[in-house]
Amino acid sequence: MDRDLISIDISKSQIIAAVKKMEKEQREDLIEDLIAEASPGYLESIREAREDYRQGRVFSHDEVFESACLRG
Repeated sequence: MDRDLISIDISKSQIIAAVKKMEKEQREDLIEDLIAEASPGYLESIREAREDYRQGRVFSHDEVFESACLRG
């Protein structure tokens, strides 16, 4: 048996109740952490987006939605 493993009996409803008690920012942080753990590409996509931003590879809100409207 793995010595670093801790087993806790907790139901989904208990987890949901605990999450509901969190402040909005805490909930958002938890959700982001869960997505990061569940999706290996998630953190890489954030790194890429930040690099794009640093390099100026960005579009304004108007550019994005004007383009989308033109495509129909």
